[in-house]
Amino acid sequence: MTIEYYDCDAELLADSVRMENVFIEAAKASGATVLGTNFHAFEPQGVSGFVVIAESHFSVHAWPEHDYAAVDIFTCGDSIDFEKAVDTLREGMKAGNVIISGVMNRGIISNNGIERMVPVYEDRTHMYALSWEKRFKDTSAWGLLASVDVYNCDPELIRNADSIKMFARELCEKIEMQRYGDCEVVHFGADKRIAGFSMTQLLETSLLSGHFANESNTAYLDIFSCKYYDPREVAEYAISFFKGDHYRLQVALRR
Repeated sequence: MTIEYYDCDAELLADSVRMENVFIEAAKASGATVLGTNFHAFEPQGVSGFVVIAESHFSVHAWPEHDYAAVDIFTCGDSIDFEKAVDTLREGMKAGNVIISGVMNRGIISNNGIERMVPVYEDRTHMYALSWEKRFKDTSAWGLLASVDVYNCDPELIRNADSIKMFARELCEKIEMQRYGDCEVVHFGADKRIAGFSMTQLLETSLLSGHFANESNTAYLDIFSCKYYDPREVAEYAISFFKGDHYRLQVALRR
């Protein structure tokens, strides 16, 4: 069974220890016998892991930037309560939406007891463009907007106007965007909840902007351009520069 979990807790999805605990709990709740686990956190973020059970395995890869986790549960026999496993994972990852995207019987034995009749499914992955660049070209998009939220940033960096200007300059160089004029950084502080620097940098192809919230140490960045750039490259540079612990990425194609 393959299950898609959407609108999950992004901070949890970025934590390999907490994810491991969630999956152990789900496996046990389903009636499985847990034999071992292996969960790994990737840089700059993301978690992959599996739980080995006597009946087979649970596996997952999580994308915190999309609040999304892809899960696979494979078992032999009929002792596992799939519904309990799915619900326990939903609660553990705090998922807003769950879709069971595939259920497949493996290695079905025919009536003669010898011939194995394995169902054949057409691979539809070719129907989906996994590359943002391919999507950009295939849809004849006029522009691309990436919104990046970087959480738990270094307070000293997001409270320093010169650091923010350096980020804007270096990011533009990294993604080969031509800056137009100087980067403007202004501090707003009337409302404690939103107090912090705001930044704008005009580009020849559009605009880079951001707000840096002191209360939560979060950087909210937007880059819009009619010239293609890699949204993930922007997000990964931002989390590296501001020393955040995880980020969320949303991408929109403008036509």
